[in-house]
Amino acid sequence: MHSSTTFEPDPAGEPLDVVAVIDRSKFSLLQWWIMLLCFLIIAADGFDTVAVGYVGPVLAAKWGVSKLALGPLFSAALVGLALGALVAGPLGDRFGRKRILLGSVLFFGICTLVSAYADSMAELTVLRLLTGLGLGAAMPNAVTLLSEYSPAKHRSLLVNLMFCGFTLGASTGGFAAAWMIPNFGWESIFIVGGVIPIVLTAVLLTMPESIRFMVVNGNPTQQIAKVLKRISKDFKEPAAGYTVPPYDAGAGKAPLAILFSPRYRVGSYLLWLTYFMGLVVYYLLTSWMPTLMREAGFSVKQAALMTALLSLGAGLGPLICGWLMDKVNSYRVVAVSFLLAGCFVWATGYSLASIEALPWLIFTTGVFLAGALTSMPVLASSYYPTRARASGVAWMLGVGRFGGVVGAFSGGPLLSAGYSIGHILALLAIPSSIAGIALFVQSIRPSTVAE
Repeated sequence: MHSSTTFEPDPAGEPLDVVAVIDRSKFSLLQWWIMLLCFLIIAADGFDTVAVGYVGPVLAAKWGVSKLALGPLFSAALVGLALGALVAGPLGDRFGRKRILLGSVLFFGICTLVSAYADSMAELTVLRLLTGLGLGAAMPNAVTLLSEYSPAKHRSLLVNLMFCGFTLGASTGGFAAAWMIPNFGWESIFIVGGVIPIVLTAVLLTMPESIRFMVVNGNPTQQIAKVLKRISKDFKEPAAGYTVPPYDAGAGKAPLAILFSPRYRVGSYLLWLTYFMGLVVYYLLTSWMPTLMREAGFSVKQAALMTALLSLGAGLGPLICGWLMDKVNSYRVVAVSFLLAGCFVWATGYSLASIEALPWLIFTTGVFLAGALTSMPVLASSYYPTRARASGVAWMLGVGRFGGVVGAFSGGPLLSAGYSIGHILALLAIPSSIAGIALFVQSIRPSTVAE
């Protein structure tokens, strides 16, 4: 992505800025490898998150429970995601991104695999909560690790490209469920969804710790030099050691203290509000659309394929948003995407009778909604310094996940209250618009990124 640059030691004896090395060097094989591993982590998350939406209706019939009882099942993993993120962010800032990634991926893989052997809705709900804890710990540390290895010029596109793993995993989960559940039973989804991250954990051992984290936390210079040599073949070790820009170090404060400091407080609240509202929309759609489509008269196969189109369309949005964010005001790009997602989900609610238009409307809703949501961690990672970056990303994800809980849980009460699928979908334009407005407010604040 960039031409290679030789980094000579500073004759004046100044420490070498590792951020400058990353920004000015060619994107190396090591960095591509890190992105691939983070991509696979997010893909496993997407597969797990969406697949349970297809398992739910099958289990409701098998175990003789009402559709209203699916709310806690759909919400359990999201509660775990929120709690896992809130705890794991500060842990990642203290102990390192890699260590938390290894533990969390292994944990959610084991919990997903065990879920295949659940024999009651209560037991499966508890396992989904535990699975969510692992997933919630993995995502913010994966985002943080990749963002800290990405050059500033292409960071938004690269992190969003990683997040295409979520949409790929989600669409794969939809198509896999449509084929595997009728042929191999609901258990097969959890077996596949558990084995993959367990295997992935072993591969993650080849990934280095964040180089910015190592500098800020005073790791041995030999460790830092070893990684830099893999990024730039022309790199030469400086006698004075390594540093990061002053803003990036976080001034020695505790991570959570930085999040709530006067400089970052308002921006934190606006990012949380935006992500909360966006996930209300996303999780109501992904958790309940198979059930809602069945209520609207579609077959099981049609309902699964329609929902998969939402996730499939989401593969395009992050790439468009990421490319634009590296060119123009990133907050306004994401704000417009949220507003357009609201327009298309509203149109979907009033086009259920049009079998020709409906697939395209669902697909386009996925493009704009996922484009906006997957761009949010990019905004958070650029907003906070290294000492609080994992915490900042994690707390936005964690607080926002409660919006996912609201979305996943609200489908049952709305159906029970007599709302049609058209009305439910149209209502989702409201939280989507609130998300867009909050980001517009953030975009006009005096400072929206670390500087």
